[in-house]
Amino acid sequence: MTSKELLYVEDALGHEKFMKCCAKKTAGKLTDAKLIACMNDLESKHTELLNKFKNLL
Repeated sequence: MTSKELLYVEDALGHEKFMKCCAKKTAGKLTDAKLIACMNDLESKHTELLNKFKNLL
C-alpha cells in the first residue's frame, strides 16, 4: 500500500468514527422510535464500514 493510499484509509477511518459517534449521540437525544431505529441503523452501517477499512490495514 502506498503512502497516499494509507493516508486515504486513515482519513476514511476518521470520517467513519465521526459518523458513528454522531449517529450514536443523536439516537440518545431522540424520542421518536422510528428516528431512533434509523440512527441505530446508521450507526451499524458506519461500524461495518469502519471495520472494512480496518481490515485493509
